[in-house]
Amino acid sequence: MARDNLNDILAFFAVARERSFTRAAAKLGITQSALSHIIRSLESRLGVRLLTRTTRSVSPTEAGERLLQNVAPRLEEIEAEIAAVSDLGDKPVGTIRITAIDHVIDTVLWPRIAPLLPQYPDLHVEISSDYRMVDIAAERYDIGVRHGDQVEKDMIAVRLTADTPMAIVGSPGYFAWHQQPASLQELLKQNCINLRLASSGGLYAWELEHEGRPMEARVRGQVVLTNVYHILNAALDGCGLAFLPESMVATHVREGRLVSVMPDWCPSFPGLHAYYPSRRHTSRALALIIDAIRHKEDGDPAGVLSAAAFGARR
Repeated sequence: MARDNLNDILAFFAVARERSFTRAAAKLGITQSALSHIIRSLESRLGVRLLTRTTRSVSPTEAGERLLQNVAPRLEEIEAEIAAVSDLGDKPVGTIRITAIDHVIDTVLWPRIAPLLPQYPDLHVEISSDYRMVDIAAERYDIGVRHGDQVEKDMIAVRLTADTPMAIVGSPGYFAWHQQPASLQELLKQNCINLRLASSGGLYAWELEHEGRPMEARVRGQVVLTNVYHILNAALDGCGLAFLPESMVATHVREGRLVSVMPDWCPSFPGLHAYYPSRRHTSRALALIIDAIRHKEDGDPAGVLSAAAFGARR
């Protein structure tokens, strides 16, 4: 195949992974019509259909799946070797793609990454806010962030924070009309603010713990949101009780805008960890970012923990 076809194959990989021409075109920085033309031309040259298109979905054909499974990993190996050659220069270069939720980006990642950028002008960072359980290998992210017990066992995990205490909070205005709950039964009668999970579409069950026994509380209320900042704002507005990281609500509790209840029912989740695939080559750019964001007071001198050692919350 002519070398000119390589970019077209990469465009096909983008569509096959995204299962969408619209999302793939956005990632590639081209129009959807231009991307459709590229794929049609590639299929014409190969003499085989690579994608099955319907009004609602796009998926690889058998030929497309074979190309994706057998060729894509080899191109990734080539990219890794090219990155290794680039690392022989004086300064880290390249783009590091990171996925995390907005609260983690604002409070953990960005404050640690921002000071690096003026020092390394050839280092580029793309950070995506996403509440899904992202497959970073399939979606070509370099780093993902999750609680330690949610990291896949085949990933390298680096601690970013200490364990994360949770809190149940409501505003003084809410408690002017509702009694403060002291038990699970009383909590289930409250007006609670729910989180809609991006991955499953279901409602998040509050993960509580009492006297060493974990339990899930499927609370109900008038409001369902998909963003922790919106949940915090709804709680501040007196719309119900919220279950949030203590770090998000501590200032509001201290200054009287929120009231914390049932502290003996609120567990600490395993700390946040950055995770990335175990690869033969780790670029200097990736190593620089990992070192910048890792938890400096980690008891592990290397800062690298085996994901297999983490216990599961559920």
